[in-house]
Amino acid sequence: MNQKLKDKKKIGLVLSGGGIKAAAFHLGVCLALKEKGFRFAGGSKDQVARAYPDDDPKTIRLFVGSSAGAFVAAILAAGYSIEALISAFEIGAGQKPTYSDDVSSHLKQIGYRDLFHLNSKGLLLSLPNALRAKSLVTGGLETLLKEKFKVNGLFTTKRIEQYLRQHALTHNDFAQLGSELFIVSTQLNHTRKVIFGNFPETTKTDKVKFVNYAKISEAVAASTSLPPVYSPYGIRRPDGKEMFFFDGEIRDTLSTHIAADHGCDLVISSYSVQPYTYTEEIGSLDKYGIPVIINQALYQVLQQKIDRHIVHQQDIKAIYSAIDGYFKQNNLPDQHREKVLEIIRQRVRYKPEVDYIYIHPRSQNYEMFFADHFSLNPQTLQKILRIGFRSGINVLRQYDL
Repeated sequence: MNQKLKDKKKIGLVLSGGGIKAAAFHLGVCLALKEKGFRFAGGSKDQVARAYPDDDPKTIRLFVGSSAGAFVAAILAAGYSIEALISAFEIGAGQKPTYSDDVSSHLKQIGYRDLFHLNSKGLLLSLPNALRAKSLVTGGLETLLKEKFKVNGLFTTKRIEQYLRQHALTHNDFAQLGSELFIVSTQLNHTRKVIFGNFPETTKTDKVKFVNYAKISEAVAASTSLPPVYSPYGIRRPDGKEMFFFDGEIRDTLSTHIAADHGCDLVISSYSVQPYTYTEEIGSLDKYGIPVIINQALYQVLQQKIDRHIVHQQDIKAIYSAIDGYFKQNNLPDQHREKVLEIIRQRVRYKPEVDYIYIHPRSQNYEMFFADHFSLNPQTLQKILRIGFRSGINVLRQYDL
């Protein structure tokens, strides 16, 4: 497999969600990729054509982002360096930037005001209903929340959209980028997964909608709208109708298929989910309270989805290789072998030329588990970034990269 990786033609990077914590982890992973010789093709078409030769085998030319990963992917696709983004987070946290000597690109500092914009409209609309109600305790707690407090989120992602549009994205149109960028979200009033990108037209199936009418900043704002922290984000279609979207991790925790479907034969995926595994130093989670226990439960659900996704890929690969080997070992006609393999490729959308690398925290990284999802504390961010860097280096060493 190592030799195959050196011969790859197109590399895609897939970044999942998980708040600021996930963004810091992704940046650490990106630093590890850079350490191993990978480059991130970003900027306009002319900029990418000048700076990244087509024959460079370690240039990442396709980015897929969901939730927090969408923010990082959009910044990288815009042409900013990893160091510039790290410095922007550090300055916003009141910390002297670690990469202050990086003059290739600069980003405005990222602070809490850019991440959390109070959903005042939603709160004001819900409060009168609650105050006018004859009784706040009629029915159960669920009835109380549903009927009396109809707020659709504590905050909005409008400031995130504004930050990207005004301070980061000189090219806010997917079609203007020299690399491919895909942002994953979920349609609020349907069961569809939504993929924003440079598509010829907006199309849909029962499960997926491909949207071409959103600006990059709007797509990221939609993808990062994690309920109940953020309210769903509305984007107007060309006909004027407003469509609402929310977090990109709702349906699929990983969207590696997007990179494979768009021609990548090496897909590198970074995700920050890692449930806590018991250690003597920390002890049992039952002593840490409800928020930590809920976090563990959510992480276990997400990890199960990710593991199922990875095992499914591995099972198909094993079946495909076994059938291929059986036909060859028994000298069966090549035309029949190829026909059977083609059926497998078509029915399960398997692409035998594609290899996947998954980078995530290790079970002993309990500091990652306990870190706040939305903290800009510089010590916390640096700690998570180091975990991401070490995780990336450890995985990439296995592939002799």
